[in-house]
Amino acid sequence: MTETQGESPLDQLPGDLMMWVLIISELLVFGGGLLAFLAVRITDPAGFALAQDSLHRTAAGVNTVVLVTSGYLAARAVGYATAGKIAATRWALLAASALGVVFLVIKFAEFADKAALGIRPETHPFYTFYYLLTGFHAAHVIAGLVIFAMLALRPTPRNLQVGAAFWHMVDLVWVLLFPVIYLLR
Repeated sequence: MTETQGESPLDQLPGDLMMWVLIISELLVFGGGLLAFLAVRITDPAGFALAQDSLHRTAAGVNTVVLVTSGYLAARAVGYATAGKIAATRWALLAASALGVVFLVIKFAEFADKAALGIRPETHPFYTFYYLLTGFHAAHVIAGLVIFAMLALRPTPRNLQVGAAFWHMVDLVWVLLFPVIYLLR
């Protein structure tokens, strides 16, 4: 019997099983939020479209590029760690983290702009979902930055796989949030 014949499909997952449980549960939560957003949108398409027009689509598009690039750098960090290039691993993590901070600065600038206009979660159901979904996502970006900081202290390939898997989930969620909240009519 070869080594891979005795392994289950779960043994083939990179990183840690518990991180995958967390990732799947988070994807279900965000998926439920997006489905609820779309269901409520059906009840007031004109109101949702009008509210959506107040969003900064260009900034959100830039944020998409920023976050996907950060995900690429997280993947590079895994490769560097696997190759034993600790300095390069830390630089890739630092660059990925810096882009995560850029994402948050842009997102919080958008939140500040909405607040200055008096737009709050209770202004319209669109904004309730907008603040909940994008705010919850921003909290995950912050969690990812904390994970990256811890990984920089102990950048083993396995640790990096676990942290990068979380960060890629954060990327995936944004790639779904962006078109649904900012673009879909």
